Amino acid sequence: MNILMVLTSHDQLGDTGKKTGFWLEEFAAPYYVLKDAGHDITLASPAGGQPPLDPKSDEPDAQTEATERFKKDEEGKAQLASTRRLAEIDAAQFDAVFYPGGHGPMWDLAEDSTSRSIIETTLAAGKPVGLVCHAPAALRNVKGPDGEPLVKGRKVTGFTNEEEEAVQLTDVVPFLLEDELKRLGGRYEKGETFKPYVVRDGLLITGQNPPSSEPAAEALLAALAERRETADA
Repeated sequence: MNILMVLTSHDQLGDTGKKTGFWLEEFAAPYYVLKDAGHDITLASPAGGQPPLDPKSDEPDAQTEATERFKKDEEGKAQLASTRRLAEIDAAQFDAVFYPGGHGPMWDLAEDSTSRSIIETTLAAGKPVGLVCHAPAALRNVKGPDGEPLVKGRKVTGFTNEEEEAVQLTDVVPFLLEDELKRLGGRYEKGETFKPYVVRDGLLITGQNPPSSEPAAEALLAALAERRETADA
């Protein structure tokens, strides 16, 4: 099956003068979960080309087996360096969509109309969408078939207020993800701070934080398998 992974193109951490972008582990772990399952992966971002890497996610204490594998994966690195422009993507060509996090999506994917359309089109076609950590910010302006916010009445999770406070960016981010998902009417859930926690509501899969990236991708695989079984029935 064909899976689209959407990454941020935003590299400025508010007005701090520091850099942000996508979180390496939140990309690498799902990338290999999906790739090792035999799926074809297309990478895209609003600007296309090499998406910005959050420098903090490249520090030694943020490394995992998946990030170490990716750093040795020349083919994977070449693919990441040449993401397609989001505006060129036809959502109908993909069987699922996955959004890695990092703080970058809080600024660009939260407001990107093409991203919004891709999520709406994918879900309307009965295909799953997964988002992890700060990536559920991309749901901010997404509407359901009834014109209401997509997350209204749905179980969702994402980076918590406590986690944002722990990384000392509460006053830097454009909005607090937990508060925003609740404001939109989402049935927000959370687990322990910086522990894996994934919520699935039908075709919508959300993960709370970096440790949730691999299980979120596995939940997406499960949703794909169910879809295949239904199609074969």
